[in-house]
Amino acid sequence: MIIELFGPPGSGKRTFAHALARRLRDEGYHAKVALSHRPRQRGSSVDLGIFLAIFRIISAIFSTLKILLSPRGRIKDLSTSLSMIRVMPPEKRIWRARLWQHILKLSRRWDEAKQSREVVIFDQGYVQAIASLAMFNGTADKVALGKALSLAPAADFTLRVVAPRAIVETRLQQRMEHEAPAERIFEADFDTNMRSFGVFQSINDILVESDRKIIPIHTLNDQSSLEGIQCAERKIISKILQAGGGPAAKGSQGHEIPDADHDCNDMKTARTSAASLAAGDIVLSHNKDMGRSLGYASIFALLIYIGGAGLTSLAQLLIARLVGSTSYGIYSYALAWTSVLGYLATLGFNVSLLRFVSAYRANGRLDLAHGVVRFALQRSLAAATLFGMIGAALIYFFSDPSHKELEISQLLGMAAVPLVTASALGAALIRAFGGGVSALLPERIVRDGLLLMLLGVAAFSGSWTLNAPLVMQAVLTSSGITVGLVFIMVTRFQPPGLRQTQPSDASQEWWAAVPPIMLMAGLDVFISRAGVMVLGWTGHIRDAGIFALGLNVALLVSLALVAVGVMFSPAAAALHTRGDRKGLQQLFSRAAILSSAGAIAMAIPLVVIVKPLMNWFGEDFSTGAPIARVLMLGYVFVALCGPQLNLLTMTGNEWAAAAAMIVGAVAGIIGCAAGIELYGPLGAAVGLALALAVWNLAMAIYIRKRLKIMPALIFALTSFRTGAVDGQHQQRYWFLR
Repeated sequence: MIIELFGPPGSGKRTFAHALARRLRDEGYHAKVALSHRPRQRGSSVDLGIFLAIFRIISAIFSTLKILLSPRGRIKDLSTSLSMIRVMPPEKRIWRARLWQHILKLSRRWDEAKQSREVVIFDQGYVQAIASLAMFNGTADKVALGKALSLAPAADFTLRVVAPRAIVETRLQQRMEHEAPAERIFEADFDTNMRSFGVFQSINDILVESDRKIIPIHTLNDQSSLEGIQCAERKIISKILQAGGGPAAKGSQGHEIPDADHDCNDMKTARTSAASLAAGDIVLSHNKDMGRSLGYASIFALLIYIGGAGLTSLAQLLIARLVGSTSYGIYSYALAWTSVLGYLATLGFNVSLLRFVSAYRANGRLDLAHGVVRFALQRSLAAATLFGMIGAALIYFFSDPSHKELEISQLLGMAAVPLVTASALGAALIRAFGGGVSALLPERIVRDGLLLMLLGVAAFSGSWTLNAPLVMQAVLTSSGITVGLVFIMVTRFQPPGLRQTQPSDASQEWWAAVPPIMLMAGLDVFISRAGVMVLGWTGHIRDAGIFALGLNVALLVSLALVAVGVMFSPAAAALHTRGDRKGLQQLFSRAAILSSAGAIAMAIPLVVIVKPLMNWFGEDFSTGAPIARVLMLGYVFVALCGPQLNLLTMTGNEWAAAAAMIVGAVAGIIGCAAGIELYGPLGAAVGLALALAVWNLAMAIYIRKRLKIMPALIFALTSFRTGAVDGQHQQRYWFLR
């Protein structure tokens, strides 16, 4: 049996087709969707979709050749496709070739479906192909449409998917925003798609006049879609049973044969419990798809982080070997202050932009999205410049003149503060615009790769003094180039029409989020650098360098959590905006499982090889192996808790997250200071690890009480335990039906 759908692009044909196929499969019938294609989204396309576009072109060439070289049905397939193209040839040759190839492939699939005993659903069938020909022809009239439709074989059921023009317009805009740029060469532009409404109305009139039965399906909302699915399901099953087909179990259980001529409008009050279950199935399927996307994207992000960490490790190895432990300590201390001030200067917009822009785009408010982007860039860059100037003045007037190397390194670090801020904001915008994984490339690959290259040139040339100021100059140069690349990527990922939209002002709401998230942004960096900064304050510069190297090795364990957080934050913000707490709980649990597995997988080999690894950096650094092991345990514990900080900030609980981080920062300072007095740098590591545990336990308690979301791993364990029981209940329900 063949089911064919037609309707304007963006009306929901693909979603409806897959939902109908799932519904029929649940009833025991073999059903599948043919010729379904969904454009690749930006968030999962680091190369802007170029490789996927090339793959699609090559795949189309090979599939066409396969049909042409096949001895079965070659003449018939060619005849059908060429006849339709001649009736309404598209104006552009590229579309003429593409639609010819599509109809050729469709003809072959249609013949295969006729020979099959399955229910085959075409969301892009002959009627849809004829509508596409008319759209790209531009001058097609009812006569041409009627002639083309007469050439097409009729399906057993033809479903017209109907959606209001405003909803289709919104869906198409959202599709274009999320679509990989290279995918757009295969899609019609917005105006062409919107002109299709008249074409589909003409096609509907012609089909009705020719006495073909058309079933209208409305996709205004989830409820109307479910009613359409139930209507189509009843008619399909009725025809199968009347023809003597269907699963044998249906007949033996006295399955009621529905009336084939039953009006779909009478379905609104029927099978309420089944409709509710189907709605739950759709939501569950959506959450599973989101979780699966999170998993794939997080793994891809982790690979980039690992690649970036490899470059960072090479850069740190080169720096440590070039300048020695004391100069490395000076560099680490200066860089720690640069990072803290740079992230404080973001005013928290490196986090809140994800929330605001994601929420505004979900609600179709590009004016507010434009407004918050402009607001964040202006205020944050002004704050970064001010912080850098004040810091440089304090260093110049109050530093010890005898420590010239430390003074120059710190001054260069203050010059880099605006660059750190700009890079963080740019990466946040790329993520908010849907380029989650791509946002990692400049910071993790380009910046550290340039740093490595610049230091290598300096080392081989022998023209520069190899010390901490030289390293900070290389950091300044690589950061500047990275910022330029980041904002080039921002312009490419920004939603269509964002820059042309007049920005709206909601500064009161935006300012309200600044204090807590600003505290979090600075404290997040401060907590991880607490050991280095406390050692530097107390004059243990050499120990600060050893501790910093051990910390850099231990931070490899945290890459899994950071990678998961990249994709978790926008998804969590969208779920919270929709009020889907169950979906948020499931997403949070999946994120924790991914981060835990990644952290443990990274920690096990690192614990074994950390001693020889530290020896590679020089004999002075070999004492940092125990420091790295202790810190690894701390970061494994953080990963087990999941992306709690992201969850709090994406759900509007910034002050709670800030309070928890203040507790963590105070615990970090006290723990590091006490540990240094007792055990030196190793004591600082123990103090920092305990501070990380205190901080994350505080967040877990608050999340449980405030958001009613269980700790992620506990929820995952209880879900596994109850999964079998739920499965038995579901099987019993279907049996009773």
